[in-house]
Amino acid sequence: MLRSRLFAALALTPLLAGCFASQGGEAKGSGDGGDGSRLRVALAFPPAERLSPYGADATILSRLGVAEGLTVMDANGAAAPALAQSWRQEDDRTWVFALRDAEFQDGTDVTPSAVVNALTRATRAKPAPAALSGVTLTAEADGEREVRVRTAEPDPILPLRLSSPGLAVFSAKAYGSDRGEGRVDPVGTGTGPFELTEVDGASSATLDRFDAYWGGRAQASGIDARFVADGTARANALRTGEVDIAEAVPVAQAATLDQDTRHDTATTRTTSLLLNASSGPFEDPKLRAAARAAVDTSALAEGVYEGYADPGVGIYGPAVTWADGKRVEPVGRAAAGRAQGTRVTLATYDNRPELPEVAQVLKQQLEKAGFRVDLEVREYARLESDALEGEFDAFVLARNTLLDTGDPVAVLASDHTCDGGYNIAQLCDKDVDRAVTAAERTADPGERQDAAMAAEAEILGTDAVVPLVHQRIITGVGTSVRGVVLDPYERALVGTGTRR
Repeated sequence: MLRSRLFAALALTPLLAGCFASQGGEAKGSGDGGDGSRLRVALAFPPAERLSPYGADATILSRLGVAEGLTVMDANGAAAPALAQSWRQEDDRTWVFALRDAEFQDGTDVTPSAVVNALTRATRAKPAPAALSGVTLTAEADGEREVRVRTAEPDPILPLRLSSPGLAVFSAKAYGSDRGEGRVDPVGTGTGPFELTEVDGASSATLDRFDAYWGGRAQASGIDARFVADGTARANALRTGEVDIAEAVPVAQAATLDQDTRHDTATTRTTSLLLNASSGPFEDPKLRAAARAAVDTSALAEGVYEGYADPGVGIYGPAVTWADGKRVEPVGRAAAGRAQGTRVTLATYDNRPELPEVAQVLKQQLEKAGFRVDLEVREYARLESDALEGEFDAFVLARNTLLDTGDPVAVLASDHTCDGGYNIAQLCDKDVDRAVTAAERTADPGERQDAAMAAEAEILGTDAVVPLVHQRIITGVGTSVRGVVLDPYERALVGTGTRR
């Protein structure tokens, strides 16, 4: 089951934040455009929610340059201008954002009322976007160019929160009255450098350059995107010249690519084993502890990932550089019980090809500890709703801990609290909620990090979350392609300077 490390000697130096440029920032240096070739892109994840920005599909829209919010996250993880050119804080609950002159892809202007409409729609979505987990937000127009945003509780990271792909701003047309709450049509209604013109279900999408983009004209004339869940097929398509860019190349396929076409990027993505804490066998904390004790993370990092990952140490991995020095021991762990043949269902998805192999190794490790394991593997789009409803006893998930807001506390609120909108572990623990709430209320950046690590200790103490590995991703890029955005936060892939 464990593959040999075929190319350890060829491991590439990780491309870190220095290679990252936000779409808006990159645009300023590449606005003269031209009539460049269309880009052919193979994406790993087909739309799970008809390209709604309120769920996992939001990153498809941001990675393809379709949509953007008031702010964007820069290379250092701080909020930078996007549709808002500046902002100021009036009090601990109120921020005012000054809009730049920008246009939607349907020809209408980005106005305060349009932004208010978009943000208000996001607050009403069910489930709420992960970036709004635990946050009550209201917005109102303030004059001709400003938007005032208020939160029910102090929110010191609101500008960073608004950079979330799930809080992208679309024109009024996207929220047509016949669509109902929570329905958004992103075709021709975003503000990014590329306009989505056609979507063929979960197979493909066509995008054309949006010439009126506020940040300058993109160098590529458009994008032909294919959703290719099979990682081997993505790598083959790049190798044979069928696509120019292939995201999330499997570790097993990396050695088949020429060295100058594979790019290893450190990310804040952690793969974890999530144990259903509200129903089934793992409702018992002693059995959760037994499962955690059975896991050998080194076997996963060195075997399955062939050195393209580090053994799991917490919710935040080595790419979150401040975390290691602030980490504290898990709190209140139960003593491990005995499995005694307990049958459990372990599920994962195959869009990230390493995950089924991770699940196979975990199955062996758990069975060695006395569990009886039924393994279920599907495409993510066919698995997400069941996972969120707690249909599985255990779930292997790869999650970028800073994807939703860039704030370390946000992922704790969305994934591990009673009201969290992405709580696959079904965890509801009063001590965890109390610790996360305390972290959310902390404004000073250093103290907020300390509070996040205290909350991490509470979460890990429940054994509902077992960190497995901290990943690096491999992006395949054709030798004729320039300007691909190798983003540690995995929010961007194609920008105005991407061309061939």
